[in-house]
Amino acid sequence: MKLALTATVAAFALTGAATAAELRLSHQWSTGDIRHQVAEMVAEGVAAADVDLEIKIFPSASLFKAREQYQPLSRGQLDMTVLPLSYAGGVQPSYNLTLMPGLVKNHDHAARLNESAFMAAIEEKMAEDDVMALVHGYLAGGFAGKDSCITSPDDMEGKQTRAAGKAFEQMLAGAGASIASMASSEIYNAMQTGVLDAANTSSSSFVSYRIYEQVACYTPAGDYALWFMYQPLLINKSTFEGLTPEQQAALTEASAAAEAFYLEEAKKEDAESRRVFEEAGVEIADMTAEEFEAWRALATETSYKAFVEETPGGQELLDLALSVD
Repeated sequence: MKLALTATVAAFALTGAATAAELRLSHQWSTGDIRHQVAEMVAEGVAAADVDLEIKIFPSASLFKAREQYQPLSRGQLDMTVLPLSYAGGVQPSYNLTLMPGLVKNHDHAARLNESAFMAAIEEKMAEDDVMALVHGYLAGGFAGKDSCITSPDDMEGKQTRAAGKAFEQMLAGAGASIASMASSEIYNAMQTGVLDAANTSSSSFVSYRIYEQVACYTPAGDYALWFMYQPLLINKSTFEGLTPEQQAALTEASAAAEAFYLEEAKKEDAESRRVFEEAGVEIADMTAEEFEAWRALATETSYKAFVEETPGGQELLDLALSVD
């Protein structure tokens, strides 16, 4: 009887130990960044649920390099990450559509895309790699011109510009611009030395790299913007399925709250960039609906065309995205 009782206690202890889990979440951002805050919000929500699940965050690319996180996640060497999905476009070419000019108009449109058949198709591609999204989110960006405003394709003719991503380079080249590829951290010096006439990057980068000191005009993300980049919080699918129902529920609930926070904070980043540039005396030029459609027409002949040619099933996926108004 005593031996049986001991065995039962040991088995119970072993079961308890098996349900406790620690997940490693890696990302490239600093601890002050919105994407870290999203990760932190999920970790804190799970901790508060008290379901024997801890999420340990490794910021600033301290665990994996910025562009080298998707493959470890897919292979189960990493549990969770926040990253621009287009970083993995070499693995899944469909992901390149998540950084495509003119595909997303504004943040509310992005939120509708997140609930659409388009995103369901993207998630099917994730599942092929044993990956799933917990938190959907897009961050936006705009244009800045050293000497003049950039709101329509006509404004790019003859300008030397930096673009955020291959698809944007294709579109801007189609507008008559010359492309100078560089990191966003190099824009300031390139503008200062006359290498660049214009730049396209995220709202947060425009502020953090003090681009307002080098430009005459800024086109922020507002009712219309061209640059939207999908940057979700992902988890290894098998890891998620291996959690207890209580742990899964806690993770799902915390992620839903984080997604709502992400959307509102992304809007605030755009508004803050507008405020900073205005206070620096930079002219603000908002893109109109007509100008947005002109950019999209140009993208159809350049970026979209290249995507469809390079991606199996690309036209069907593009059509799904464009069907969301």
